[in-house]
Order: sequence, then structure tokens, then C-alpha cells
Amino acid sequence: MSTGPGADSAPGPDTPDPTTRIDSTKPAEPAKPSMFSSLKNRNYRLFFTGQVVSNTGTWMQRIAQDWLVLTLTGSASAVGITIALQFLPMLLFGLYGGVLVDRLPKRGTLFFTQSAMAVTGVALAVLTLAGHVQAWHVYLTAFVLGLITVVDNPARQTFVSELVGPDQLANAVSLNSANFQSARLVGPAVAGVLITAVGSGYAFLLNGLSFLAPLIGLALMRPAELHKAVRTPRGKGQLREGLRYVAGRPELIWPIVLVGFIGTFGFNFPIWLTAFVDDVYDSGASTYGLLNTLMAIGSLSGALLAARRGSSRLRLLVAAAVAFGVLEIVTAFAPSFWLFAALLVPLGMFGLTVNVVANSSVQMSTDPAMRGRVMSLFMMVFTGGTPLGAPLVGWITDTYGARVGFAAGGAVSLLAALTIGLILARIGDLRLRVRIRGGAPQVRFVPRERESLATAA
Repeated sequence: MSTGPGADSAPGPDTPDPTTRIDSTKPAEPAKPSMFSSLKNRNYRLFFTGQVVSNTGTWMQRIAQDWLVLTLTGSASAVGITIALQFLPMLLFGLYGGVLVDRLPKRGTLFFTQSAMAVTGVALAVLTLAGHVQAWHVYLTAFVLGLITVVDNPARQTFVSELVGPDQLANAVSLNSANFQSARLVGPAVAGVLITAVGSGYAFLLNGLSFLAPLIGLALMRPAELHKAVRTPRGKGQLREGLRYVAGRPELIWPIVLVGFIGTFGFNFPIWLTAFVDDVYDSGASTYGLLNTLMAIGSLSGALLAARRGSSRLRLLVAAAVAFGVLEIVTAFAPSFWLFAALLVPLGMFGLTVNVVANSSVQMSTDPAMRGRVMSLFMMVFTGGTPLGAPLVGWITDTYGARVGFAAGGAVSLLAALTIGLILARIGDLRLRVRIRGGAPQVRFVPRERESLATAA
């Protein structure tokens, strides 16, 4: 069985050579695509456009949901519980979602999941606008949305390869992230205005209606232009097969472990930002929207840079994760509001870089027949750890303050990045090299053989 890009460097299909996969050598790479090259594909343009609209609605609902829970309960821990309930289904059932996605047609699956998400948004809007909403309504809606996401997330992730094919996959993954972050620029700002002016209910209603855009886009696609997908027939042991597949490939397992730690402990921004706005800066919803928008500016920059780069290396993943952890610690103790706000821009950029590089490198290293299961494991670890991390982070934030909670998340992310970076270096037979050039130190991991030759020369 082929293992996707890079499989020809392995000694055999069942005994991959990890050193060829973890950057100890540089395989030939195709020419880099332009920043927006995937948008030349009509089907992908329809998908991209629909996602812009629905992602904007999603961000509006996220901001409104967090603020509504904080208003109803006055507790950062309650915000953490809401987030945990939304991601708990991914932790419990994420792998089964991947099995289903590998079996089902992606386009039809997305018709169902996107429609169901629209219903959840409208239902929460009706409760809120009618004045009957309670915290448990938000908890229940978040949990139902999480159940839908179990299938929707891996379906959307893997459908991209059917839209653009393998040559444009890394570019399309990066543009999807840019899409999401562009919506993040607009959604929080609009949500802040709506919450202040008319309340959270209209943000939920607009989110529900926003799913009409991706549904129309899916309906207008030309099936004949989709890249043929490998669908897995129904059978026993497919879940275990997927886990064994990932466990035997260090180029898959270690990036997934890294994003698991960062997703569980480092990406709890709704908890931290609401706490900073409410407790540290004594402000309101408009400030919360502003801080999310600043993070989105950095995230969008990171996504566009990744799209222009067109390739993903594990060295870049580890470096971005280290920078992300350091920035979280520094930002947590920023002495003024405007410095805190400004640091959210590079923090968003490095956080998004971690997400995009890990996502595209895992997809490109995976056999298409396994992609649904592998990406469901990726998303399960990345977002499914939130039910474990969010309540703990919320408790630390409530007990010791917003700054300590934020710094603790950064410390865990930094430690995970350093540890897994050393593991990957050991597997890839790499050495740390420090040189002084132009008065500035340069720190790089290089293959031991190359380092030896450089020393001899």
C-alpha cells in the first residue's frame, strides 16, 4: 500500500524509513504554487466562497455564545464548560467519524452536516430572541453542534483533495485556513456590534442563515470535475487499521501528538480573552471582539504566508510551536492593554502556522484511502482534547487569575514543542548546529552526516 507523498523513499510498504521522512534529506519538490493558485479551480472557488460566508457566521456565534454564557453565569469556568461540551463528541466519537467519512461520498455528507449546523444556529436564536435562553440551552446546543462536527470536520478536510488534487493540496489547505481567519476578522467585529446593539440572538440567527452559502456552492459543483476519491468498503477492524497505520509512521504520530498538547492547553483563547476583558481590563463585548480581530489579523497573515510557501516541513512546525509557546507566556504578563493587544497579532500568526503546517504535512503523508481516519484522529486530538483542557484552564484562570492561566497554557505548549522537536531530531538523526553569521546566531538542525562533512571541510 502506498503511503502518499514520500512513500518511494521507504525500504518497503510496511517498514518506512523515518529518517527520509523527517527532513534528514531534502526530496525533490515541485515548483511552488502561487498564493491563490487553487482558486483557479471552479469547484474549489464555490467551496471557498461558501465557507467564507458560513465561517463568518460561525465566528459570530462563537463570540456571542461565549459572551452569553459569561453574562448568564459570570464565570470563566462556565465558558470553559461550554467549549468542553462542544468538543467532547470529537474526543468520544472522532475516530468513528473518520471511518464513516472514508466510506461515504464527501459531497453528500457535507450537504447533511451543513444543513444540521444551520438548524442548531436557528434554534439557539429562537430561544435567545424569545427571552427564554438559559445556560443549559447553550450547553446542549454546543454538544449537538459537536456531534455534527464529528463527521463534518473530517469530511471538509478530506473533500479538499477531491476538489484540487494532490499537487494543489498544501496550497488549498492554507487557503482554507486563510478563509477561516478572514471570517474571523469580520465575525467578531460584527458580533460585538450586534451584542451591544440588539443582543446575542441575532448573531445566532445570522449564523444559521449563513449555511445557505455552502449548501448552494455544493449544489452548483460539477461532479465530473472532482478528483476521483478512494472510498473504503464497509468492513471490520477499520478503526484499528487506521490507528496502526498512524502508529507506525513517525511523520504522522509526532505532529499529531504536538498539536494535541497545543490544542488542549494552548488554544483556550475564549477563556483567557473573556477573563482578561472582564477581570483585568474591566471592559465589555466590543473589546472582546477587538482582541479576537487582532488575533485573526495575525492568523490570516500566517495562513497567506503558508499558502505562498506551498510546502510543509516538520522543522517549521516545531519552530512555530516553540515561538507560539514563548509568545503566550510573554503576552500573559504584558503590562499594558495595548501591548497585550499588539502581541496577539504575532501570537495568532504562529498559532495558525502550527495548525496549517501540521494539517497539510499529515494529509500529504497519508494514503488517500486512510485520509478520513487519519484526519479524524488529527482533529480528535487537536480539538477533542479541549474537554480535558478547557475546564482545567478555566479553573486555573478563575483561581489564580487570567495572567497565570494564560502563561500556564503557553508553558505546556513550549515544553511539548521542545520535547517533540528533540524526538524528531533523534529519529531523523539530526544534530543541533549553532553558527554566528553577521553578528547574529543561527540555530538549525542538520543531518549528522552533513554536519560531519561541514566540520571536516
